Amino acid sequence: MMSKTITMLVAAGLLALTGCRGMTWEEPTIHPIQDMDFQQKFEPQETNRFFDDAEQMKGAAQRPPVPGTVARGFLREDNRFYRGRTENGDFVEEIPVPLSRELLERGQERYNIYCTVCHGKAGDGNGIIMTGDYGYTPAPSYHIERLRNVKDGYIYNVITNGVRNMPGYAQQVPVADRWAIVAYVRALQRSQHAEREDVPPSALAEIEQGGSANMNAGRQGATGGSGGSDTTGTAQ
Repeated sequence: MMSKTITMLVAAGLLALTGCRGMTWEEPTIHPIQDMDFQQKFEPQETNRFFDDAEQMKGAAQRPPVPGTVARGFLREDNRFYRGRTENGDFVEEIPVPLSRELLERGQERYNIYCTVCHGKAGDGNGIIMTGDYGYTPAPSYHIERLRNVKDGYIYNVITNGVRNMPGYAQQVPVADRWAIVAYVRALQRSQHAEREDVPPSALAEIEQGGSANMNAGRQGATGGSGGSDTTGTAQ
């Protein structure tokens, strides 16, 4: 008898709950657990009469930063590092960070991601965008005399702000990575205009012992034919 009564009560409860679906309830919602949902506070755009700028700010509770406020980590006083310019506004001659193998490898990685599509892996301006007949203005080669003689700050500025048809990459490439790319561009330029003396002796011996095709081509180019010269060329 007891179990039958319990069953009937459960069934009645379920029916009652089902009948509540879709009904309009005009009384205040029952909110037994407050969880700090109701506090004495001001919403961002709510008027706060504590402030006396009702005309300019409409007395908004959310206040603007004090003029001249700089967020932590965004002071950027180092003009050479962040803008590539000297105190006089001229482009810096050389990168303002220590040159290392790690920097060049990072620059190569970032260059291959962001720059090769237009400038090519060798920096000769023959990236896939330039050679794919997409209608873009040809990118210049890094190896022309003009770009070999520009200051490092100029290259950094072009990466940051763009030039002519090239967009800036300030949003995609952090400041430190821009300098890494500058260093790698300089390495590309050096590689295409290197002398025998630029090659470390150990590497030179390995190249000569291995009979590198590029080395042989360099010898031929220097003599107008094969053999008869120790002059070496560079990989193009």
